[in-house]
Amino acid sequence: MDSMIVAEDASQRAELAKRGSPFLSTKEAAFYLGLRPHTLVKMRIRQQGPKCRRHGRHVFYHIDELDDWSAKRCC
Repeated sequence: MDSMIVAEDASQRAELAKRGSPFLSTKEAAFYLGLRPHTLVKMRIRQQGPKCRRHGRHVFYHIDELDDWSAKRCC
């Protein structure tokens, strides 16, 4: 079974997402934020989500920018 799906704890999710590179794919970034990938794509199209970067045809999110975006969304 995919370890990403099993991880329930926020710190476990963060550790799994951070392995290797500070740049996360849309799927990894959505997992890190606790969102569905499709939701993150819609937010990107509407320019409502966290900042992203294009590396060729691939979209990546820097983990620091995900943390900043999330921190600004406090209730």
